[in-house]
Formats: sequence, C-alpha cells, structure tokens
Amino acid sequence: MDHQSGDGIWKLTLFRNVFQVLKEFTHGKQQKVSKTGLKEALSDILLGMAAGLKRDPIVILRMDGEDLLEFINGPSYEAEMVSIFSQIGCEDASLRDCITKALEKLTVDQGMPPSSDSWVMRNIVEPALESWDDKPVSQETFLEESKKVAKRVAQNLKEEPVIVAHSENTFDGSGIKRLLSNKFELDKLLNVGLENVPKDRNGKISKEYLRVVLDVVAPSVGLPQIGAVEQMDKVVADLLNRIDADDGKMIKEDEFKKLLTEIMGSIMLQLEGNPISVSSNSVVHEPLPSSLSLLQAST
Repeated sequence: MDHQSGDGIWKLTLFRNVFQVLKEFTHGKQQKVSKTGLKEALSDILLGMAAGLKRDPIVILRMDGEDLLEFINGPSYEAEMVSIFSQIGCEDASLRDCITKALEKLTVDQGMPPSSDSWVMRNIVEPALESWDDKPVSQETFLEESKKVAKRVAQNLKEEPVIVAHSENTFDGSGIKRLLSNKFELDKLLNVGLENVPKDRNGKISKEYLRVVLDVVAPSVGLPQIGAVEQMDKVVADLLNRIDADDGKMIKEDEFKKLLTEIMGSIMLQLEGNPISVSSNSVVHEPLPSSLSLLQAST
C-alpha cells in the first residue's frame, strides 16, 4: 500500500471540487463562467480545503493487494477472522454472505479497501466470489474458504489497484485547553459565536442556543460539529442534559458565556481522560475527462 504525496492529495481533492463548483455554476450544461466568478469560487474552495486539511489531514493510499496478502499470511489473520465470524452471526446466512460480511469488517490497515463502495464490490469483491461453490457454514469452513476468497481479492487489487482517501483524527480536548488558557481569544470566539443569536428586549438569550453556539465554535477548538461524530454527540448531549439546556430559560449574556465556557471545560476533561478517535475511508473516483467541456471561461 503506497502513500501518495501531499501534492497528489491536493490535486485529487481540488480536481473533484472544481468540477462540483462547475456543475453548480453551469447546472451541468454548456454555459460560460466569468473569470471573476470562477476565481471567487476557487478561492472559497481553497480556503475551505486548507482549514479542513489542517484539522483532518488526508492520506491518499494506493491499495494493490500487497498489504492484504501480508495480513492473510501473517500470524494475526486466523484470530482476527475467528473474532469477525463470532461478530457477524452466520447461523441463518449462506457461507457466501458470511464471507462478504467478513470482508466488510476488514480495514484499510489490513489492506482491504472499503467494500461498502459499489465500485470495489462490483470490480474487486464479487469477481473473487465467482465460480465458487457455496458450502454449509461452520467456523472451520469459514476460515478455509474466506482465506481463498481474500487471496483472490488481493489478486484483483494487484490487477486493478484502488485509490483510497484515508483520514483519522483524535479528539483529546487539547484545542479547548489552548483556548481556555487565553482569555482574549476565548472572549473573541464567544463574541463571534453569539453574533447571530437572537436576544429578547432585555438582552437575554435562551439556553436552547447553547447547542447552536457550541456548534459554531466547535471547529475553532478542535471539535467536530454536531452530527459528525456519534461518540462526541453523546458527550455533548449528556452535558447539555445535565444543565437542562432545552428548558427555554432566558439568561443574561455573561451567564450564557460562563455556562458555555463551563461546558467546553467539561468536554475537555472528558476527552483528556477518554480521547475519541475516528477514521474515514473513501474510494477516490476521478471525474471523467469529458467533464472538462463544462468549463469555458469568458473574459
């Protein structure tokens, strides 16, 4: 499995985002785009990409079956597959279905691209299962047959390597800790978060907006936005429930800021004790060259 250079990452990601912008500009039709409009759009893309890549670095992996073969022939393979067999529950399934589910459990670190991707399933996994007779399900049969299929998958990857964009991030509270140690930056961020929050005629704010403002400031303190990471959502929800954030009570702005700071401090302490690690893998499908015809820049 090869790691592609950062330059390659930018080219692939930029290439895909440019075509997305062109589709929005032209609605998928042959229409001209002004240089000024395109320049502004590309500037927004690059700034967004820079912020995103700083927060969640992306590694481009070329998966050619070598790592998968190494895993198959390694000492941990059998124990791992026994564990997977017990997890997927094959009592009422065919052996073919069991092996397919098992392949879905294998990770990029083990040399397996995400088989949830339709292209990988159609071109890598399904061909490995062709001309293969189904058999009664047992752990012994599963171990034997899954190994054969996995080797065919590795061969298919050798013939058609798969490019995977891999990212991983650990939320450990360090971003919040840095912010809380700098009162000036903390006050500035809280003011930004409160800019668009409605207040009553006495300048008070509903506690219901704690969740909203926390979501606004999240990227600046190294946290995912609400809905992005299930484990983080649970941490935030538990803390908000403890203070009855949804009771609709109106509080002064200073009290709102103090409460939000305390929530961030509690999140920091939880993450310091139990960091949350997440990773994602996406197969890179490059746009068709014919899409270039969408772009006709005008002066």
